[in-house]
Amino acid sequence: MADPKITLGEMREMGVRGLLVYCSDHQCSHSVELNPAGVDQWPDDVRLSDLEPKFTCKACGRRGADVRPHFPQARMGAR
Repeated sequence: MADPKITLGEMREMGVRGLLVYCSDHQCSHSVELNPAGVDQWPDDVRLSDLEPKFTCKACGRRGADVRPHFPQARMGAR
């Protein structure tokens, strides 16, 4: 088993509040973005790896997902 992923509290401490959720079927490759309003329903002690089995893909119906923090895009150019 892989190491458990960070908690939502740890993610929030880094200033990240959204999630990216990818279908666990790599042939499907469907993904969705959960905005902070959708993520705020879960408490700080929940691990991203705890959420992964709870998702079902709306495109292919497969249960399970790869859940990752949605880091803000880096800005290029002048400061």
